[in-house]
Amino acid sequence: MYSTEILTKYADLVLKIGVNLQKNQGLEIACPVENAYIAEIFAKRAYLHGAKIVKIRWSCESVDKINFENASVDALKEVPKWFVDSKNYLVENNFCYIAIDSDDPFAFKDIPAEKLFAVQKAKSKALKKFSDSVMSNGIRWCVVSLPSKGWAEKVFPNDADPQNKLFAEIIKTMRLNSNDPVKEWQAHIFKLESRAEFLNANRFKYLHFTNSLGTDIKVGLADNHKWLSAKELAKDGVGFVANIPTEEVFTAPHKDRIDGIVYSALPLSYNGQVIDEFCFKFRKGKIVEFSAKKGYGTLKELINTDKGTLSLGEVALIGKNSPIAKSQILFYNTLFDENASCHLALGKGYPTTVDNGEKLSVKELKSLGVNDSVEHVDFMIGTPDLNVHGIKEDGSSILIFKDGEWVI
Repeated sequence: MYSTEILTKYADLVLKIGVNLQKNQGLEIACPVENAYIAEIFAKRAYLHGAKIVKIRWSCESVDKINFENASVDALKEVPKWFVDSKNYLVENNFCYIAIDSDDPFAFKDIPAEKLFAVQKAKSKALKKFSDSVMSNGIRWCVVSLPSKGWAEKVFPNDADPQNKLFAEIIKTMRLNSNDPVKEWQAHIFKLESRAEFLNANRFKYLHFTNSLGTDIKVGLADNHKWLSAKELAKDGVGFVANIPTEEVFTAPHKDRIDGIVYSALPLSYNGQVIDEFCFKFRKGKIVEFSAKKGYGTLKELINTDKGTLSLGEVALIGKNSPIAKSQILFYNTLFDENASCHLALGKGYPTTVDNGEKLSVKELKSLGVNDSVEHVDFMIGTPDLNVHGIKEDGSSILIFKDGEWVI
C-alpha cells in the first residue's frame, strides 16, 4: 500500500529515535495482524541495527469484538499467567518495546461499557508490574501508529482512499517527508528541551488554566517535580522517545492540589468508545462533579476504576501551532489528538517527573503528590484561546501561554 522507501524511513526513525535499539538487544513489536507487512519491515531493519531477536505480539480487533460479544465477563477477565510473565520478561531481559496503534475508535461502541471496563480493569491489575516498569522507564518503549481501514474511514469518511490519506497526514506529523527525519527529530527534541529547562528553572508551584469554554482550574505541581520533553533516559542510561509524534512538555500534578473546573477541547477515544463534550470539577485534587454529552457511562466507569482515577497524573503543554494542531484533523486517536492540545491525564503519574522518582516507592511518590492508579488516560483541554499562567511560591505570576500558544 505504501512505498518501501517511506516505510523504511518510518522503521528507522522509530528504531533510532524512538526505542534507540542497541546492538545485541531484544525487541518486541505489538502489531495488529492487518498491518503485518510493517512488522516484517521493522524486523528486517531491527536486525540491520544489531537486534539480538525480534518478537511480534499480534492483535486482531475484530476477533476481540467477537469475544466481547460472546464470552462471559468472568471468562474475559481471566489473564493467563503466561501472558503476564511474557510481558515481565521484556523488562527482566532488557528488551525494547514498540506498540503500533491502529485502533478503530468506534470498534466496541455496541459493547456495554461495564463489560469493557471490567475486562480492562482486570488486565490493568494483572499487568501492573509491567506498566509500572514502563512508566518508570525500566524499559525503552515507543508508541506509533499506522492506519487501519476502520480507523481511516472514521477520520475521512468521504474520501475514496482514506487509508492513504490518513497515512499521508501521519507522515507529516512524524516529519517523515523530510530528507533526514532523524536529523529533523534531533532539532525538534532540542527545542522542546529548551522549554522544559525554562519551566524547571522557574519552579512554579501551580499552573492556572483559563479559556472561553469555562475552564478555570489551578493545577498544583508535585513536590520536587521536573518538566520533561520528548527525550527521556531509561534506567540503563540510554535515551529514547516514548511517543512519535510528540509535541509536549509535561510533568506531574500534585494529586491533592487541584481546584476548579476544566472542559474537554476534543473528543476522547477510549476502550473503543468515544466520550465528548465533558467536564470535571475538582476540589482538593479529586473529581467531585462531572458531565458528558456523549459517552457518560464510559466516563463514569473510567473515573471509578480506582481511587487514582479521581485525580490527575500528568499535565502537558502543547502550542496550537504544532503540526498536528495546524492540520485541523480530529484523529480520534490519543497519540495524535493529545499532541494537538494541552492536556491532562486521569490516573497514574510518571515517577520520572520528580527528582529520582524512578528510585522511589509508591508510598514515597505519593508523599510528593504523585498520583497512583492502574490507569493513565489523557484528555485534551487546549483551545485557541487558552491562557496559562505559572504561579510561583511567592505568588508572582508569569504568562506561559497566551491564546493557545507559547510566549516563552
